Amino acid sequence: MVSRSYTNLLDLASGNFPAMGQPRERKQLPRVMTVPGVISELDDDAASDVPSSVVQDRMIIVANQLPVKAKRGPDNKGWSFSWDEDSLLLHLKDGLPEDMEVLYVGSLRADVDLSEQDDVSQVLLDRFNCVPAFLPPDILSKFYHGFCKQHLWPLFHYMLPFSGNHGGRFDRSLWEAYVAANKIFSHKVIEVINPEEDYVWIHDYHLMVLPTFLRRRFNALRMGFFLHCPFPSSEIYRTLPVREEILKALLNSDLIGFHTFDYARHFLSCCSRMLGLEYQSKRGYIGMEYYGRTVGIKIMPVGIHMGQIESVLKLADKEWRVGELKRQFEGKTVLLGVDDMDIFKGVNLKLLAMEQLLKQHQKWRGRAVLVQITNPARGRGRDLEELQAEIQESCRRINETFGRPGYEPVVFIDRPVSLSEKAAYFTIAECVVVAAVRDGMNLTPYEYVVCRQGVSGSEPSAESSGPKKSMLVVSEFIGCSPSLSGAIRVNPWNIEATAEAMNEAISIADSEKQLRHEKHYRYVSTHDVAYWSRSFYQDMERTCKDHFIRRCWGIGLSFGFRVVALDCNFKKLNIDHIESAYIKSKKRAILLDYDGTVMPQTSINKTPSSEIISMINTLCSDVKNTVFVVSGRGRDSLGKWLAPCKKLGIASEHGYFVRWSADDDWEICGQSSDFGWIQIAEPVMKLYTEATDGSSIETKESALVWHHRDADPGFGAAQAKEMLDHLESVLANEPVAVKSGQFIVEVKPQGISKGSVAEKIFTSMAESGRQADFVLCIGDDRSDEDMFESIDNAIASGILNSSKSVFACTVGQKPSKAKYYLDDTADVISMLETLAEASDPSPSAGNSP
Repeated sequence: MVSRSYTNLLDLASGNFPAMGQPRERKQLPRVMTVPGVISELDDDAASDVPSSVVQDRMIIVANQLPVKAKRGPDNKGWSFSWDEDSLLLHLKDGLPEDMEVLYVGSLRADVDLSEQDDVSQVLLDRFNCVPAFLPPDILSKFYHGFCKQHLWPLFHYMLPFSGNHGGRFDRSLWEAYVAANKIFSHKVIEVINPEEDYVWIHDYHLMVLPTFLRRRFNALRMGFFLHCPFPSSEIYRTLPVREEILKALLNSDLIGFHTFDYARHFLSCCSRMLGLEYQSKRGYIGMEYYGRTVGIKIMPVGIHMGQIESVLKLADKEWRVGELKRQFEGKTVLLGVDDMDIFKGVNLKLLAMEQLLKQHQKWRGRAVLVQITNPARGRGRDLEELQAEIQESCRRINETFGRPGYEPVVFIDRPVSLSEKAAYFTIAECVVVAAVRDGMNLTPYEYVVCRQGVSGSEPSAESSGPKKSMLVVSEFIGCSPSLSGAIRVNPWNIEATAEAMNEAISIADSEKQLRHEKHYRYVSTHDVAYWSRSFYQDMERTCKDHFIRRCWGIGLSFGFRVVALDCNFKKLNIDHIESAYIKSKKRAILLDYDGTVMPQTSINKTPSSEIISMINTLCSDVKNTVFVVSGRGRDSLGKWLAPCKKLGIASEHGYFVRWSADDDWEICGQSSDFGWIQIAEPVMKLYTEATDGSSIETKESALVWHHRDADPGFGAAQAKEMLDHLESVLANEPVAVKSGQFIVEVKPQGISKGSVAEKIFTSMAESGRQADFVLCIGDDRSDEDMFESIDNAIASGILNSSKSVFACTVGQKPSKAKYYLDDTADVISMLETLAEASDPSPSAGNSP
């Protein structure tokens, strides 16, 4: 179904937002593009054609925020900048080739006055290889706090806006701001990109439509996207009014990355249910064919930067004096939580589980302490205010109920905490608890494991000299959960079960804690951020290796834009060229498919018009022509529709029945006339039809076809696969072929295909001394590919002469064994009419076997 989520998407994608003010024009950074071109729809500014001196591969990393900290100078004048060591983007370059230059594009966490933006841009480019994108305040607010935080973030974490007070209704002005912000980011990338040499790696849900802007400008650009948050199930995602626009934009990337298979599976399901796309797994790689391009799907959880954590650990000993924390909690067992103040982090569920632990296991009263560090909220709104009040109330209640002088069961730290301070708490914590109800990845458990391992070479202590041990209680709904096989996984909504898991974690034997810690540390230390970025880059290289040797061009408007990538030898059929060859030839073979070729696929009435009948009769009347319609339809239907075409040859049911003209009898081309197999196959098909709502059986004279186009896409495909295996098993000794196609499973006699019909026609012509010196073969689906392949076989066997005029043509721009294409049935009819006009009608003409 076509989405009507915006009435004028062309204006939207072109950035025409009458309600949104744009800043005054200012000079741009020098361009380093090496290809000429005019930025039309996606760049309204004049382009500077500065040639590039870059000759090696470069990685452009695009994210909502740059890995840079900005600070105002003294007296509120000037700016000072420094790297943000906590930023993941800064450390992913460790996994890229050493000689690869890395350029960052993103926004700053600071408001820079319009008059200072040019100078700030130049400083960041010169000193940090960063290109800042400055968003106007009205767009920034609606883009980040609006569409990103009010719509995408809740929805991707499985929260539906059931009412205006919770989540908020869809606001189209926020979507417009999201598109406008992505367009501004695209301008910044275009300013500095060298499309023939650079890779572009886009990060996270803030920039999901950016791939369309860049792909429209550079059809062969090498581009990857990684989503750092969950991707929801199709039942949740399909509620988004702009669902198809975002899916199609993401598919303009070459590689799309997710943390877990669950997230990737949900994305693939959305593509299947909403766009009709199916994926394939080949040699361990998952890919989807999308208009001739293979879009790769990468599943790889991100890791931490080991060097940064270890360097922080050395500081923790000095700056935060881990010994003091140990004395503060002497005699206590510390459970630790480190979370953002966010409605999805499950902080209050964790507090309730702690309360349950103290109720059920009195031995921990006075001994177990939950230290909860809560980072400041990134978003804002009524939900967060209610959550903060709820957390404060839970802390107060637990401490009043179970606290005593010198013992506070919950220590709540509600302020910004540096990594070095967190490392000190990690070091003294017996267990880390993560109770998020939904989280993309969550690296807290990884950081905890490394901190518990300590740093080799540091000053030994009583604890560091002994065996290393740690315990984790993690929600099953977070991205890192599948990677931590030694953790105790919980459903955080089940308070009692979470409390029991916390009790088990701190009660378990030290030897078990040690084994689990060693297992986790081996994984975390080898699957760090460099491993993740290296793997993603290598997959991007592999996916994009054929980019510059294939013909690519863009089609479609707005977010329906996509790039068609085809073989260099595949080109549109030139009418003048085929007409010239047609006129010069003496013996011609013309083979036409019916549905989707002569008649539109979407047409309900399949009876050809009088104009088409007249055109076919004109072609058949030329003594030089042998004309056939080759179709999968039954002979009764074709015979009725094409009855006025007396001299036309018809091959029905993929060639099982063949008739050279209306005056000839139907020939049966099958190897066997025994249809006893129908008694075996039909009951099996009926069984699956009853169990699969929306499916049906089509009974032909020579074949049985099971259709599941109208069934649930996932279930229908699964049932088709199961049926295929079932039929192959029960029909193993029968003279039939069982094949699956697009939404069908078909059983038909062996040796029957459109390719065999084409070979029969070519052979018959050659044996009668009329070897074809002109061949035109047109079709639109998979079965027609057999005809195209038979032409190559006929040339190889000498039935056709390779030096003669051969035109194998598919309908639609798509991968095919044909060397030519026409856009649609209107193009096919126009071309055939041209050939009809060039024909020489003769009353004695007609097909002869």
